[in-house]
Amino acid sequence: MQKNRPNILWICSDQQRFDTLGCYGNQYVNTPNIDRLAEEGVLFENCYAQNPVCSPSRSSFLTGRYPHVTGCRQNGQPIHASERLIPKILHDAGYTCGLSGKLHLNPAAPYRFRQSENRIDDGYDVFFWSHGHAPKHPANQYQQWLTEKGVKYKTDDFADCRWIELGMPEEYHQTTWCVDRAISYIDYCNKFDMPWLFSINFFDPHCPFDPPEKYLKRYLDDIDSIPLPNYVEGELKNKPAYQTELHKYCDQDRNPNIKELRAEELTDQEHRYIKAAYWAMVDLIDAQVGRLVEHLKVTGEYDNTIIVYMSDHGEMLGDHGLYYKAMSLYEGAVHVPLIVHYPKLLAPKRCSANMELMHIAPTLLEAAGIVPEVGMQTTSLWKELVNGSEIPPEDTFTEYYNSLCCTFSDPRHNFSTMIRSGNYKLSLCHGSSEGELYDLSTDPHETYNLFSDPAYAEIKTEMLIRLSNKLAWTTDPLPEKICRF
Repeated sequence: MQKNRPNILWICSDQQRFDTLGCYGNQYVNTPNIDRLAEEGVLFENCYAQNPVCSPSRSSFLTGRYPHVTGCRQNGQPIHASERLIPKILHDAGYTCGLSGKLHLNPAAPYRFRQSENRIDDGYDVFFWSHGHAPKHPANQYQQWLTEKGVKYKTDDFADCRWIELGMPEEYHQTTWCVDRAISYIDYCNKFDMPWLFSINFFDPHCPFDPPEKYLKRYLDDIDSIPLPNYVEGELKNKPAYQTELHKYCDQDRNPNIKELRAEELTDQEHRYIKAAYWAMVDLIDAQVGRLVEHLKVTGEYDNTIIVYMSDHGEMLGDHGLYYKAMSLYEGAVHVPLIVHYPKLLAPKRCSANMELMHIAPTLLEAAGIVPEVGMQTTSLWKELVNGSEIPPEDTFTEYYNSLCCTFSDPRHNFSTMIRSGNYKLSLCHGSSEGELYDLSTDPHETYNLFSDPAYAEIKTEMLIRLSNKLAWTTDPLPEKICRF
């Protein structure tokens, strides 16, 4: 069985926007290992998450279904126990499955779920759970590991910028621990004649912005060269009204552990330091991915292992005056990296077609010789990848159904949907007549909203029809129809 079916190393970072890797055009970061995976594999240039928030996005790409049909359209909302996750399907087909790091398919707020997050029948035989860095849950196995080593978790203030911190050193970092657990699991699996899937779910580069000092130092000598966020003074005048409210909204109102970050109150240098810290967290991930890939080569597992690198959603990082994840459906929040590496069968390629992140679910199943399930709302791309043929372009859909429970003057403004078709991208603020329309070929930073521009009325109408069709097509196909009536 092991010789005929590939292992799967599924690496998912948290809150990593697409333009944070060298292979996606970032000239500042130091990501040679992930860049090498992209150079030898298939890189998807225009991959979109189905929600800009953790739990809904994860419920989607782990099932191949849109977030709202899984029951998990919000953080803090449990996924339906009946949902069939990829690791569960693989487990039932003979794979052994493990995880290190975050899962977040169920509520995990420590004030409500003090021990850990609840689990459905997710298929993971081994579950090294750590929702994040800090000691908030007794079941956080990263924190248990630190205790075993006699190391106390702590972060230090950074004198030059109050918005970032100096995190744990690399050898005691959660990112390193996640890879340590993967190596241990993979080595043990070699004793058994069965294929494995291992999910590494790093918490980084999710806020707070707290890289190890070693990784931050690389950026400090040239901090002035770091570009400022994409934000043009006055651009909110032609954006939906809720975005003005977002500028006043503070994540600290919802989570006191996240610093109150209002972009318009930051200095240029503070913006640069935050970006440097965020990139430094990505650099650490890259170093640990490199360590893991080298271990696969040493143990002889490399040639028979599909490696996926991706993220659940992005980070605004000051663009349009916003930080963290937000209700907005800008590129920074929903456009994510996706790399599939398997030189044994896949020729190197860059795919420019627009695609939805949840394609990864049926694609991995078909790669393992398993027929995708009836309830999946997307298709496998495995045949196209193996044959080297073009990925068919599609209209990509992202939903935001009160996913962060923000407080607006009009609660209906918590519901937005987005579609990208070709170079055009439209988002609709439900409950109002407002929306956004951008031509990404001429305005990649989404500064100039064309939604109310008479010259684009015909394109706007076409995009609204496409969005309406997509909304209809996201209807849950389950339960399956079994007869005519």
